[in-house]
Amino acid sequence: QVQLVESGGGLVQPGGSLRLSCAASGRIFSLYDMGWYRQAPGKQRELVADITRGGSTNYGDSVKGRFTISRDIAKNTVYLQMNSLKPEDTAVYYCNARIGYGAGIDYNYWGQGTQVTVSS
Repeated sequence: QVQLVESGGGLVQPGGSLRLSCAASGRIFSLYDMGWYRQAPGKQRELVADITRGGSTNYGDSVKGRFTISRDIAKNTVYLQMNSLKPEDTAVYYCNARIGYGAGIDYNYWGQGTQVTVSS
């Protein structure tokens, strides 16, 4: 009943930029933290960045200084601005959202993923 729809992935040259978007829709009672994770072939899924409802952010070491996460609470949307992209950033990027339904009940939801490929 909750969907996270990602957009903005694609092919870009090293040093280029992409902007990812993720919009949550459906049965949303209370939207808490949102974030971006990525997974490359043969690798574990890793945190790229996350952001709380209050705007506090956290970044993985490999993307600090290059990526910026932001959100629009009114639109239930989180963004990831990716600059100075490197080939090692190539991965499937997944949107994540934590949604609460009261009485201590909350769930993590995941988007389908969007491919980001950085190559010459």
